[in-house]
Amino acid sequence: MALILRDAAEGDETAWRRLWAGYLAFYRTEVREEVTAFTWARVLDPGSRVSMRVAEEDGTVVGFAIHHYHDSTWDIAPEGYLEDLFVDDTVRGRGVGRALIDDLIAISKRHGWRGIYWHTSHDNDRARKLYDSYVETDGHIRYRLQT
Repeated sequence: MALILRDAAEGDETAWRRLWAGYLAFYRTEVREEVTAFTWARVLDPGSRVSMRVAEEDGTVVGFAIHHYHDSTWDIAPEGYLEDLFVDDTVRGRGVGRALIDDLIAISKRHGWRGIYWHTSHDNDRARKLYDSYVETDGHIRYRLQT
């Protein structure tokens, strides 16, 4: 069956939470339940800039891409940010991640965004192979200051 890419819907919560747990485990981190619940609520809120596209195969959600856009000081057009991308282990290597990124590129063009950017861990070799097929890293190093 073909891969279907679509906006997340209320009925996707259980599937997303399963994938979200896998995403957090991959990055060896935890997010408080209240943050996870708030993220899900924002995804469903039409007034929120946070959006999620899901990849569905044979009726099962097998991947997601959480993204939003923001104003930029480098251009007049807003810029898209791919905050979280995850594909279930059972379908990795079959083009789901690429399909989700291509989908976001189309969304970016449709909305007139300047482009899309994202971060990943320096040792996420499998994802970096995919990302490098789109564009080389821009060499920026991220600093995260918790306040």
